[in-house]
Amino acid sequence: MLLRFILNDRDVSVDAPPDITLLALLRDHLGLTGTKKGCEVGECGACSVLLDGRLVNSCMVLAPQVGGRQVVTIEGICRPDGTPNDLQEAFIDYGAVQCGYCIPGMIMSAVALINENPDPTDDDITAGLAGNLCRCTGYAKIIEAVHAAADEVHHG
Repeated sequence: MLLRFILNDRDVSVDAPPDITLLALLRDHLGLTGTKKGCEVGECGACSVLLDGRLVNSCMVLAPQVGGRQVVTIEGICRPDGTPNDLQEAFIDYGAVQCGYCIPGMIMSAVALINENPDPTDDDITAGLAGNLCRCTGYAKIIEAVHAAADEVHHG
């Protein structure tokens, strides 16, 4: 099946089986391995991407559902020169990254949160990241990093 959609601001056409998930399409057919394969049942958030600006678990979206739509992955949120954006920098600066497996999903969730609420409280951030599981960090540094990035966006 030929799928056409916008991926990270680029038109994409890819021939793929109609019964695969968006996660499999991204990783196995398009080579975008930043989106992580975790639980595959929509519980861990490691595979989070933006679909038409809305946060989704790519393991729960069938690839044909993205036809004609816009998908943004972790690879699509860096600065135009390929360097980390402010949110990614905040994760680095605040030590919010340990093993790194959950981080792409955490960052995508934080992007969606900040896009919707540019001045989130700690409770807003906790709720916005609730669909993401991390076994390493304890979340405190992640919440601090999201706060710092949101402050940068909101206050310049």
